[in-house]
Amino acid sequence: MSDQQADIDRIKECARALKRIRDTFAERGNPAKGFGVSELGSQRILDAFSKFDSNWKIHRRKLTEELESLHGITKAAAQSYEKIDHELAEALRNTDEDGKKGAKK
Repeated sequence: MSDQQADIDRIKECARALKRIRDTFAERGNPAKGFGVSELGSQRILDAFSKFDSNWKIHRRKLTEELESLHGITKAAAQSYEKIDHELAEALRNTDEDGKKGAKK
């Protein structure tokens, strides 16, 4: 038997965390959006955030896609491990029942 053990709950939590991070990336744009010179203190700062925003959109989209992919992979892994675990448990129960029936004969 293998020494490997999958913590299905931990894998599921990882998938949920990746989804939350992905959703945050998808929703967040320019952190200075909605603020003006009076709030930020300078037009230079406002201009810097504007430049950041257009560059950030490109990188954010790529990061969001990668996070979505990782979310899908970890979610599928958790589902697969869970399915295998249930199938193995069912096979063992059936084997135990068959053994008990054979012993009664």
